[in-house]
Amino acid sequence: MVLRPLACLGLLLTALSLSMPAQARKDVAPYLEVGQIFSADLNGNNEVLTYSQVAAGIDASVSNRRSEAQISYRYERRIGWGDKIEDGDSHSGLARAAYQLVPNKLSIEAGALASRARVDGRGGSPSILVGNTDNVTQVYSIYAGPNFKTEAGPLALNAAYRLAYTKVEADDVVLGGGQPRLDQYDDSVSHLATASVGLGPGELPFGWTFAGAYEREDAGQLAQRFESKGIRGDAILPVSPYLAIVGGIGYEDIEASQRAPLLDVTGAPVVDGKGRFVTDPASPRLLAYDLDGLYWDVGVAWRPSRRTSLEARIGRRYGSMSYTGSFTYQMNEATAFGVVVYDDVQTFGQQLNDNLSRLPTSFATVSNPLAPQFGGCVFGGGSGNAGGCLNPVFQSINSSVYRTRGVTAVMSRQRGPWSMGVGLGYAQRKYETPVIAGASFNLDGVRDESWFGQGQIGYQIDERSA
Repeated sequence: MVLRPLACLGLLLTALSLSMPAQARKDVAPYLEVGQIFSADLNGNNEVLTYSQVAAGIDASVSNRRSEAQISYRYERRIGWGDKIEDGDSHSGLARAAYQLVPNKLSIEAGALASRARVDGRGGSPSILVGNTDNVTQVYSIYAGPNFKTEAGPLALNAAYRLAYTKVEADDVVLGGGQPRLDQYDDSVSHLATASVGLGPGELPFGWTFAGAYEREDAGQLAQRFESKGIRGDAILPVSPYLAIVGGIGYEDIEASQRAPLLDVTGAPVVDGKGRFVTDPASPRLLAYDLDGLYWDVGVAWRPSRRTSLEARIGRRYGSMSYTGSFTYQMNEATAFGVVVYDDVQTFGQQLNDNLSRLPTSFATVSNPLAPQFGGCVFGGGSGNAGGCLNPVFQSINSSVYRTRGVTAVMSRQRGPWSMGVGLGYAQRKYETPVIAGASFNLDGVRDESWFGQGQIGYQIDERSA
């Protein structure tokens, strides 16, 4: 159990650090912790718990002109006193790396995550993991892939590929009030390939880009499959040195399907030893989501300086109006701010991989033995990237496909011994599932919403104290 996240988080960073020349900047800080936790519930049941906490971890970063990588990982063992709380393990860690194989042309990026996260939307969403916490499980995710860019005369050519794997544990997950588990996410493997060709304004009064993408995910629960392919064309028309009109039109084909669960003699779904549905091998594929058609969007792009960028679009996609946009502002070398408005059709594994790939390769770390460090917002470590928030991903670990819409705002600052971060956001999901005979529930058309806020501030007193 311990070897899986350790290998997942550390393998790539180790390989990169070994390949770096001696003049690369390296910082490695392993640590051990021993703590004693006392918890008293003052809300009515007067439950008092105490347990010991033993942890080992590492914070490390390496960088030079061609590469940058960072890892923060913590393994914790909880030892209960008495029979009111059980022993247990937890893993929390984030690794991000980027390496220029051919400077300014070919690079490889990778990332990995281990975190404790909320499982079911009906239960609580604990952020402080003290005592006997319900509705929480362990999540692992890792991705890697190359990025290529070059020029052919005035044309800009880009291509990328990403392979990702996500795993959710199913052991010892409990919902409050004795509620039964209704959905048991297992694991998934996903592929994403993109390519584009474009010409900037100058040769013509406007610039243009043609792009294509293919994405596929195969999940373990009920042999679920998500497949998306599409092409689109974009145009940009400058109306001033800082302002341009943008627009695009595309075609996409998205299909999500699964098989039915095996039923017993009473007509109830059969589950395995971990509570997951057993797939009926004779079942035909059942459509959960099927969309095939054109979409479009128009908007404005505003870039008054290299430190400021704004883009906002409105269009029609996924059968209704769609609103997307982004705003980034690097106030100075120490402070960055970013806002993202999104609208997409996703699965849990794909959304986690997408958000993980957008996190900075240099990020701030804050030690908190009472909460998972990487289950919410991850703030930039002074690299000009404000960071990002995983809260919309972890609002519920669900195996269904869903349309997700929301907004996330992040600000980070790191200067000298001081570090600070603030993240706010709203997220909404609408689930799409097939109707399965014998199932006691169905999420088709159900919506859930979440609001989140996180803030942190730290001061480094010396090399050993903060």
